[in-house]
Amino acid sequence: MIEHYFSRKPRASNHPGKAYIRFEDQLFLFHTDASVFSKDRIDKGTKLLIRECKLPEKGSVLDIGCGYGPVGIALAARHPELSFTLSDINQRALELARKNAEENKVKVEIVESDLFEKLGKSDCILSNPPQHAGKELCFKLIEQSKGHLNKGGTLQLVVRHQKGGRHLSQKMKEVFGNLEDIGREAGYHIYLSRKE
Repeated sequence: MIEHYFSRKPRASNHPGKAYIRFEDQLFLFHTDASVFSKDRIDKGTKLLIRECKLPEKGSVLDIGCGYGPVGIALAARHPELSFTLSDINQRALELARKNAEENKVKVEIVESDLFEKLGKSDCILSNPPQHAGKELCFKLIEQSKGHLNKGGTLQLVVRHQKGGRHLSQKMKEVFGNLEDIGREAGYHIYLSRKE
């Protein structure tokens, strides 16, 4: 049985690594390990989301399915006026996210949660959803996110359009009644829906 990065307690042996990203002239270092998403380098979708997402002027941002934390940590470093929560089901990923927040001297809240089970409301939800986990899980994330957004808040997903992303964008439009394509690169798109 192949172990996925969306397992709660990965059993694979530790295999520490490092990944780097430069964002707005700041270099970030991230500690990684086996059984976490994109262990060897920060993937193109994550980089696109960090660069092109639309953050609120004030309030709270949730990075759901945060992995070892590149999205939430890089954005929190550049936007200290916002409060960031990073959540994931993968306990190994969350340990790394804590270490990476410390490494990059960033204050974020880190929560172990299966989707939204332990999460409140936010003004912005960001995610590079686990498309390999299947459509059903990604649809659940979209459906549940509406109830966890404040009025005017946005859900922003980065997806591989040709690898099921089109279905996710249609689901976002169905759930929220609106959809924008706010960034694209190398087959990845960022879709944004707003809670009216």
